[in-house]
Amino acid sequence: MPVTSGINHVTTFTTDLDRMARFYEDMFGAEIVFERQATDGHPRTAIVELGGTRYVKFVEDPAYRAPHTTTAIERFGLAVGSLAILRELRERMAAAGAAIGEIERLPTQWVLPFTDPDGTPLQVSAHARPGDPAA
Repeated sequence: MPVTSGINHVTTFTTDLDRMARFYEDMFGAEIVFERQATDGHPRTAIVELGGTRYVKFVEDPAYRAPHTTTAIERFGLAVGSLAILRELRERMAAAGAAIGEIERLPTQWVLPFTDPDGTPLQVSAHARPGDPAA
């Protein structure tokens, strides 16, 4: 049995912290719970709560270019509680002009690919239940 209880946070770079935080607030109802202004030796950062004590930490780097290929992380996925919520989220993202794909059924989950404002590919997933209708 694992001693961990899940992922606490993911850290990612952004060229514009305000724009990225607004995107997560508008799309996911996320909330900034910590912000630190840039100082000598430390870039500006913010921690955004996604719910359930899960966070994304944004580090502002004006020179960042996506997709960032100097790390081993390809992308990260956010979780929602149901296919219905995933559908609502897709509609909200489409209305906001976000770069999104179609909802796809995988063996254990529904997946919605999207691209954040910096061009980083991400996903939102919902657990698939037996008998779920088509997306």
